[in-house]
Amino acid sequence: MDPVKKSLISLHLTVMLLGGTALFSQLISLNSLDITFGRSAFACILLWAFVKFSGESLRLNNQKDYLMGILLGVIMAMHWVTYFMAMQYAGVSVGIIALFTFPVITVLLEPYFEGIKLVWQDIASALVVLFGIALIVPDISLDNDITLGVLIGVISAFLYSLRNLLHRKHFSHYSGSKAMAFQTLVICPCLIWFISDDFVVMGQQNLLLLFLLGTIFTAVPHAMVANALKHLRAKTFSLVACMQPFYGVVFAIIMLNEQPTWQTLLGGLLVISAAIYETINTHKTHKRNLRQAQVCK
Repeated sequence: MDPVKKSLISLHLTVMLLGGTALFSQLISLNSLDITFGRSAFACILLWAFVKFSGESLRLNNQKDYLMGILLGVIMAMHWVTYFMAMQYAGVSVGIIALFTFPVITVLLEPYFEGIKLVWQDIASALVVLFGIALIVPDISLDNDITLGVLIGVISAFLYSLRNLLHRKHFSHYSGSKAMAFQTLVICPCLIWFISDDFVVMGQQNLLLLFLLGTIFTAVPHAMVANALKHLRAKTFSLVACMQPFYGVVFAIIMLNEQPTWQTLLGGLLVISAAIYETINTHKTHKRNLRQAQVCK
């Protein structure tokens, strides 16, 4: 099979697996913090094994990188905890749509990291996302679990955007597998002090589900991304990644018998459309900046 076609199939499988992580918020009878700790522990073991057997050094380059890696790990811990919490409150369909406000949040945060200016298209995208979120919020009250879940989901999206921007600027010289391995290593000691008694006495079913979440649905797709990017452009990866909410909602309908309302589906369509637009626009801007830089040389 053609390497590009093989990588594209692998990428879609990767995004499907990442979309499937949302299901575990409902399948595992533990709170979001316990789920995140279990996920991180299993993912950490497998990712470090992958890094070691791929021939990479297990060490970081300098003390500054260790400090940045720790900061990224702490932010990732908060992101994963709020990610599962959002879906436990609002359901998988609503929670994963709220999370995918992160591409637009990233665009709004970029001026503080990259020294670039916002353009009117970015403001328009933000307004579309805001309208999409308003559609899936049933009641402007935190007493409503869905509303609370949406709010937590947007907070999770903010944390994910912050993590991605810091990673791109200060940690992108490491492979994705090694970066995630280090971050999961940080997450475990951060959360171990807060796990509940339910985690300590959990049954075999929860343990098996955590194992699947941490390995097949976390470590494996992050390792697959590194291989897929050898033959695919970053733009292709970003666009396919926008399919994650679609896969998550479909899985929730099939496996959890969720029945999203038309407002949720329409709101989700608006949010994902804005995410896809910003992904395309970001890559166009990046290519234009590269051409301008070459002309200046």
